[in-house]
Amino acid sequence: MEASLIAVLVLAVLAVVVIIKSAAVIPQKSEYIVERLGKYSRTLGAGFHILIPFLDKVAYRFSTKEEVFDIPSQTCITKDNVTVAVDGLIYLQVVDSKLSAYGINDYHVAASQLAQTTLRSCVGRIDLDKTFEERETINMQVVESIDQAAQAWGVKVLRYEVKDIVPPESVKKAMEAQMTAEREKRAEIARSEGDRQSTINRAEGNRQDAILRSEGEKQKVINEAQGEAEAILAVARATAESLALIAEQLRAPGGQDAASLRVAEQYVGEFGRLAKESNTLVIPGNIADLAGMVTAAMTSLQKVTLKTNPSGGN
Repeated sequence: MEASLIAVLVLAVLAVVVIIKSAAVIPQKSEYIVERLGKYSRTLGAGFHILIPFLDKVAYRFSTKEEVFDIPSQTCITKDNVTVAVDGLIYLQVVDSKLSAYGINDYHVAASQLAQTTLRSCVGRIDLDKTFEERETINMQVVESIDQAAQAWGVKVLRYEVKDIVPPESVKKAMEAQMTAEREKRAEIARSEGDRQSTINRAEGNRQDAILRSEGEKQKVINEAQGEAEAILAVARATAESLALIAEQLRAPGGQDAASLRVAEQYVGEFGRLAKESNTLVIPGNIADLAGMVTAAMTSLQKVTLKTNPSGGN
């Protein structure tokens, strides 16, 4: 009875082992390589699969997801003989599990070593200053070089990215000094351009101011001349009109007598004013002959009348 129980237990354990050996559940985005008696049999995708116990074996397991891993920092020498430390990241994806299993021993190590070799070659062809500018070119060259070799590994190289480019401390100091000098140079150029533009602006302002001032002075002189001319014309017109009016009045009845009286009044009035304003008075010798003076003044008025109106007469 005990022997039968032991036999049943052994058979049960054997059945569990067979089931475990024969059943395979593969997750999504994964592939398993199955070998039968040590020889490649088939590639299993995601899902549930039955294997032949003791004959079939899952030899390799691969993820078909995109993988990323670091490329260790390495020393590279630029074209201008400057040593720099460069590291990066590489992105791979398994596209053929069979080739990845049997095409190479370890595609991670192979890709890493090839990336370092290609990177040294790329950096060696450019100057130090260009290494910081040509990162995209370096990345593309590394991807192209690894991807050609990785086709035999069943691996697709998606991209490569340079993480850091670290020059020696002495070179960093020299580069910082150069950058400082360049910034100071640009600042000095900017200041000089500002001063130059400011000088030009001031000169232009002074020029415009001088032009406007001269235009103003010119217009002022023109206006004054026009004003004086108009004033002279106005005085001349007024004088002519007054002479014409006087001549007209002299021709009127009683005009000669009124003019004589007016001249006599002005004559006496002017002598009275001179006597008040000055202690010294020059008196004409014929001052008593007031009628003669009035007659002389009237004779002058008649001459003026004849000149202003030649056709008329008294």
